[in-house]
Amino acid sequence: MNPIEKILAEFGVMILDGAFSTELERRGCDLNDPLWSAKILMENPEVIGLVHRDYYEAGADCATTASYQATVAGFMRRGLSEDKALSLIKLSVEIARRVRDDFWSSVEDKSARPYPLVAASVGPYGAFLADGSEYRGDYALNEDELSEFHRARMATLLEAKPDVLACETIPCQKEALAIARLLQSHPGVYGWISFSARDGKHINSGEPISECSRALDGFDQVAAIGINCTAPEHVSSLIEEVRQGTSKPILVYPNSGEQYDPKTKTWHGTTLEGSYGNSAKVWNSKGAAIIGGCCRTSPKDIREIAAWARKG
Repeated sequence: MNPIEKILAEFGVMILDGAFSTELERRGCDLNDPLWSAKILMENPEVIGLVHRDYYEAGADCATTASYQATVAGFMRRGLSEDKALSLIKLSVEIARRVRDDFWSSVEDKSARPYPLVAASVGPYGAFLADGSEYRGDYALNEDELSEFHRARMATLLEAKPDVLACETIPCQKEALAIARLLQSHPGVYGWISFSARDGKHINSGEPISECSRALDGFDQVAAIGINCTAPEHVSSLIEEVRQGTSKPILVYPNSGEQYDPKTKTWHGTTLEGSYGNSAKVWNSKGAAIIGGCCRTSPKDIREIAAWARKG
């Protein structure tokens, strides 16, 4: 039984963490950099652990590592050696595992929540490019080339022994298939694949998300399919569209409601009206079993989810 299936079988809902960058910035980190949160692995790895701890204490069943934008090529572009780059990618998992184990040792009632997971974040090729293409999916690479891009990082992350892979903010079907096929070269490894979407039916490339979920449905190691880094008003419709193509668990962790401008790297607009936790309850009623938050969400939002998901 894969780790996600085990949690869902016992608790019905799996709670993810929320935004990472917002919390790092709140602690004084400057993320205006092509490496984004991955640069904190170089500069101040201790603060990464503090964010993980906050989310576990808020009720998250899973911490997502600071490896979304961590690639060997990206670190080497900053002057690091290949060995140092590989060690930093592993460090992202090691920090989360260490914090998880320390947190769990302090939990008195271990029957009230599942043993928390560590999900190694696998960001899209567009995150490495740092040009906003993860919001478009207009890559020049084919599926085989995308597999090669992800191969070394995935293997390195797995050496550090995460519980699952979080293959997230995927903007196009060919990248999702490249990752799903790459998983097959690692027997016993499970990962989720979540797409970034432009509206209630289409991922950022313009492809219908129902077709994408159908294309992934036959891959046993894809433990869940869903949506992240997407406006919350699209989530209910997207859940229904994903369900048309798969019977796998559906996960959702949208943004706070504000809109991101990849050119200026700034946020505009207003947050989701009402309680994030209440919206999450609606998404659960629509069929999402794995729920958390993406950009601009916080431990407070995760605490609101835990208030109803773990009640009684």
